[in-house]
Amino acid sequence: MKIRTGGPDDIADILALLDGAVTWLAAQGRAGQWGDQPFSGNPTRVEHTEKYGREPFLIRLAVDDEGRTVGSCVLSEERGTYIPAVEERELYIRNLVTDRTRKGSGIGAALIADALDEARRRGIDLVRVDCYGGADRKLVGQYRALGFTETVAFEVEQPGGTWPGQVLEIRL
Repeated sequence: MKIRTGGPDDIADILALLDGAVTWLAAQGRAGQWGDQPFSGNPTRVEHTEKYGREPFLIRLAVDDEGRTVGSCVLSEERGTYIPAVEERELYIRNLVTDRTRKGSGIGAALIADALDEARRRGIDLVRVDCYGGADRKLVGQYRALGFTETVAFEVEQPGGTWPGQVLEIRL
């Protein structure tokens, strides 16, 4: 596996990874994170994902030996609008998704290590991410296992109800 920079031409691969993750989560009865419908079938989600192909975002892709995209991490120095601000420069992980058929193969860990390297390259001491903080909190636990520390919980009101989120960080 290798990590490379992605761009607008890689959006279809990212949407395919997101669709796979939605299917995988829904099959486990964990639709609270992203629902049970494919990202690629929702024009709002497609438009949101397409924005990752433009500034101020940096797409980093994990690619297998056959050249297939098996993971994606979107980085920015701008956090989401619903995330509490901090008083310092940060690198924010805006989206991290991996091929669920390769669960446990270290793709997410490699993308996080790459994000930490990017923060160091930019002279940034804080890397933050937010994730779904509801139900079994498995995703929060996965980020903790990768070295992140929980900071603040938040909620986002959505048409289907309240979406519970958790911010986590790593200090370099």
